[in-house]
Amino acid sequence: MLDIGDTAPDFELAGEDGGVVTLDDLLAEGPLVLYFYPADFTSVCTAEACEIRDRHEDLRAVSANVVGVSPQGESSHTRFRDKYELPFPLLDDRRKEVINAYGVNGPLGMGVRRVTFLINPDKKIANRVVADFGVKRHMALIDSVVEDLGGY
Repeated sequence: MLDIGDTAPDFELAGEDGGVVTLDDLLAEGPLVLYFYPADFTSVCTAEACEIRDRHEDLRAVSANVVGVSPQGESSHTRFRDKYELPFPLLDDRRKEVINAYGVNGPLGMGVRRVTFLINPDKKIANRVVADFGVKRHMALIDSVVEDLGGY
């Protein structure tokens, strides 16, 4: 798994609208909160997405972007995003290319670990949280981004 100080691997993934999203696109305006989650519509993943939704405006106020990545397809992401009014992209990594590149595949290659990375515009990982079954530590990272990046 990638760690603080590592260079974030480039990627191209489909968003829920069918367009291609790249790491460079997401870093164009500032730092990126890249979070990996196991599945749309599961209880913990829904709670996490809604918590991030509620912090989205604060993230944008400090020029930070946020994007979620999971192995579900575009149609699932669209339904999930629409149902919970998520204002950020969810990316389709059914082939687990980015999941593997970031080292967040689950045990024995099954599932996806719940991991959040803060990536600086120079593509260096500035922070990382790994907490598979809860979202509190992930939200603490996002709250610290809002606090710390006010001068970014």
